[in-house]
Amino acid sequence: MTLEEAQKKVDHWIKTIGVRYFDEMTNMALLVEEVGEVARIMARTYGEQSSKESDLNKQLPDELADVLFVLICIANQTGIDLTEAFSKNLIKKTDRDANRHKSNPKL
Repeated sequence: MTLEEAQKKVDHWIKTIGVRYFDEMTNMALLVEEVGEVARIMARTYGEQSSKESDLNKQLPDELADVLFVLICIANQTGIDLTEAFSKNLIKKTDRDANRHKSNPKL
């Protein structure tokens, strides 16, 4: 699935099942909440924090998909074409970091 297709599928889902988009600030809060759930899994799976019983049914792929869904919602409701934005972002990173990481002794 392309980013364009994902944006169209999310828009269709919102308009047919979700009724309407939450306002932008609500979606921003939801995005932060979902990123927090990813962080919780990462801290318990790859970090030093121990899991709780309530953490055991949480799955990283599902939580990452939740982040992507809300991110797409925000892009859709603010008129951002994620394909174009991501392409431009990769060009920016490539221009800025062409030699930066190669010459980093920490890597």
